[in-house]
Amino acid sequence: MKTTITITVNGEARSVDVEPSDTLLEVLRDRLGVKSPKTGCERGDCGSCTVLLDGATVRSCLVLAIEADGHDVTTVEGLETDGPTGLQRAFVERNAFQCGFCAPGIVLTATELLSKNPHPTEDEVKEAISGNLCRCTGYEPIVEAVLDASGRGKGGRDDG
Repeated sequence: MKTTITITVNGEARSVDVEPSDTLLEVLRDRLGVKSPKTGCERGDCGSCTVLLDGATVRSCLVLAIEADGHDVTTVEGLETDGPTGLQRAFVERNAFQCGFCAPGIVLTATELLSKNPHPTEDEVKEAISGNLCRCTGYEPIVEAVLDASGRGKGGRDDG
Protein backbone atom coordinates (compact mmCIF):
# COMPACT_ATOMS: atom_id res chain seq x y z
CA MET A 1 0.00 0.00 0.00
CA LYS A 2 1.77 3.10 -1.25
CA THR A 3 1.77 6.37 0.65
CA THR A 4 2.74 9.76 -0.71
CA ILE A 5 5.33 11.56 1.39
CA THR A 6 6.83 14.99 1.01
CA ILE A 7 10.43 15.56 1.99
CA THR A 8 12.63 18.54 1.40
CA VAL A 9 15.81 17.31 -0.27
CA ASN A 10 18.62 19.85 -0.49
CA GLY A 11 16.15 22.70 -0.14
CA GLU A 12 13.61 21.42 -2.67
CA ALA A 13 10.25 19.96 -1.61
CA ARG A 14 9.76 16.59 -3.27
CA SER A 15 6.70 14.33 -3.20
CA VAL A 16 7.12 10.64 -3.83
CA ASP A 17 5.05 7.48 -3.44
CA VAL A 18 6.64 4.96 -1.10
CA GLU A 19 5.93 1.47 0.15
CA PRO A 20 5.97 0.97 3.94
CA SER A 21 9.27 -0.95 3.69
CA ASP A 22 11.12 1.54 1.45
CA THR A 23 14.21 3.02 3.05
CA LEU A 24 15.20 6.65 2.73
CA LEU A 25 18.32 5.50 0.88
CA GLU A 26 16.27 3.64 -1.73
CA VAL A 27 13.98 6.62 -2.27
CA LEU A 28 16.84 9.10 -2.54
CA ARG A 29 18.83 7.02 -5.00
CA ASP A 30 16.24 5.12 -6.99
CA ARG A 31 13.30 7.52 -7.15
CA LEU A 32 14.77 10.98 -6.65
CA GLY A 33 18.09 10.46 -8.45
CA VAL A 34 20.31 11.63 -5.57
CA LYS A 35 23.42 9.49 -5.94
CA SER A 36 25.84 10.66 -3.23
CA PRO A 37 24.42 8.46 -0.44
CA LYS A 38 25.92 5.08 -1.28
CA THR A 39 24.60 1.60 -0.72
CA GLY A 40 27.24 -0.17 1.33
CA CYS A 41 26.52 -2.65 4.07
CA GLU A 42 22.76 -1.94 4.31
CA ARG A 43 23.05 -2.49 8.09
CA GLY A 44 24.12 0.97 9.26
CA ASP A 45 27.69 -0.13 9.96
CA CYS A 46 29.72 1.56 7.20
CA GLY A 47 28.32 5.10 7.06
CA SER A 48 28.36 5.33 3.27
CA CYS A 49 24.63 6.13 3.22
CA THR A 50 24.89 8.97 5.75
CA VAL A 51 22.66 12.00 5.19
CA LEU A 52 21.58 14.88 7.39
CA LEU A 53 17.98 14.60 8.55
CA ASP A 54 16.95 17.93 10.04
CA GLY A 55 20.65 18.66 10.52
CA ALA A 56 21.56 15.42 12.31
CA THR A 57 23.40 12.54 10.67
CA VAL A 58 21.45 9.36 10.08
CA ARG A 59 22.14 6.16 8.23
CA SER A 60 19.60 6.41 5.43
CA CYS A 61 19.63 2.63 4.95
CA LEU A 62 18.09 2.31 8.42
CA VAL A 63 15.49 5.08 8.16
CA LEU A 64 12.18 4.21 6.59
CA ALA A 65 11.26 6.75 3.95
CA ILE A 66 7.90 7.33 5.58
CA GLU A 67 9.74 8.48 8.74
CA ALA A 68 11.26 11.32 6.72
CA ASP A 69 7.85 12.67 5.69
CA GLY A 70 7.77 16.40 6.41
CA HIS A 71 11.48 16.58 7.22
CA ASP A 72 14.57 18.14 5.64
CA VAL A 73 17.18 15.86 4.10
CA THR A 74 20.57 17.21 3.13
CA THR A 75 23.03 15.25 1.06
CA VAL A 76 26.51 16.38 0.09
CA GLU A 77 25.02 17.97 -3.05
CA GLY A 78 23.02 20.32 -0.84
CA LEU A 79 25.80 21.61 1.39
CA GLU A 80 26.68 24.58 -0.78
CA THR A 81 25.25 25.87 -4.01
CA ASP A 82 28.03 28.38 -4.78
CA GLY A 83 30.96 25.94 -4.82
CA PRO A 84 32.69 23.79 -2.24
CA THR A 85 32.43 24.59 1.45
CA GLY A 86 35.57 25.32 3.47
CA LEU A 87 35.41 21.78 4.79
CA GLN A 88 35.20 20.34 1.28
CA ARG A 89 38.14 22.50 0.16
CA ALA A 90 40.16 21.22 3.14
CA PHE A 91 39.44 17.63 2.06
CA VAL A 92 40.72 18.42 -1.44
CA GLU A 93 43.81 20.24 -0.13
CA ARG A 94 44.67 17.31 2.15
CA ASN A 95 43.93 14.75 -0.59
CA ALA A 96 41.73 13.11 2.00
CA PHE A 97 39.97 10.71 -0.35
CA GLN A 98 41.14 8.22 -2.89
CA CYS A 99 38.24 6.23 -4.33
CA GLY A 100 35.63 8.64 -2.94
CA PHE A 101 33.02 6.02 -2.02
CA CYS A 102 33.00 7.06 1.64
CA ALA A 103 33.46 10.78 0.96
CA PRO A 104 29.84 11.99 1.07
CA GLY A 105 29.14 10.26 4.38
CA ILE A 106 32.33 11.47 6.00
CA VAL A 107 31.85 15.03 4.76
CA LEU A 108 28.32 15.09 6.18
CA THR A 109 29.49 13.60 9.47
CA ALA A 110 32.24 16.23 9.72
CA THR A 111 29.74 18.94 8.78
CA GLU A 112 27.51 17.95 11.69
CA LEU A 113 30.52 17.81 14.04
CA LEU A 114 31.68 21.30 13.08
CA SER A 115 28.16 22.70 13.39
CA LYS A 116 28.01 21.48 16.99
CA ASN A 117 31.69 21.90 17.87
CA PRO A 118 33.47 24.43 15.62
CA HIS A 119 36.92 23.69 17.09
CA PRO A 120 37.12 19.98 17.91
CA THR A 121 40.25 18.28 19.12
CA GLU A 122 41.87 15.50 17.12
CA ASP A 123 40.30 12.93 19.45
CA GLU A 124 36.86 14.49 18.98
CA VAL A 125 37.23 14.33 15.20
CA LYS A 126 38.31 10.68 15.39
CA GLU A 127 35.34 9.86 17.60
CA ALA A 128 32.89 11.67 15.31
CA ILE A 129 34.01 9.86 12.16
CA SER A 130 34.48 6.48 13.84
CA GLY A 131 31.23 5.20 12.33
CA ASN A 132 32.33 5.96 8.77
CA LEU A 133 34.50 3.31 7.17
CA CYS A 134 37.21 4.22 4.66
CA ARG A 135 39.29 1.50 3.05
CA CYS A 136 41.75 3.77 1.23
CA THR A 137 43.22 6.58 3.29
CA GLY A 138 44.10 5.36 6.75
CA TYR A 139 42.03 8.30 8.11
CA GLU A 140 44.98 10.60 8.85
CA PRO A 141 44.33 13.01 5.95
CA ILE A 142 40.61 12.98 6.79
CA VAL A 143 41.26 13.98 10.39
CA GLU A 144 43.76 16.62 9.26
CA ALA A 145 41.24 18.07 6.80
CA VAL A 146 38.57 18.42 9.49
CA LEU A 147 41.10 20.03 11.83
CA ASP A 148 42.20 22.39 9.04
CA ALA A 149 38.59 23.41 8.41
CA SER A 150 38.14 24.07 12.11
CA GLY A 151 41.23 26.25 12.32
CA ARG A 152 43.14 23.71 14.42
CA GLY A 153 45.25 22.14 11.68
CA LYS A 154 48.64 22.91 10.15
CA GLY A 155 50.55 23.29 13.35
CA GLY A 156 47.83 25.16 15.22
CA ARG A 157 46.31 21.92 16.38
CA ASP A 158 45.28 21.59 20.01
CA ASP A 159 45.05 17.88 20.65
CA GLY A 160 44.16 18.18 24.30
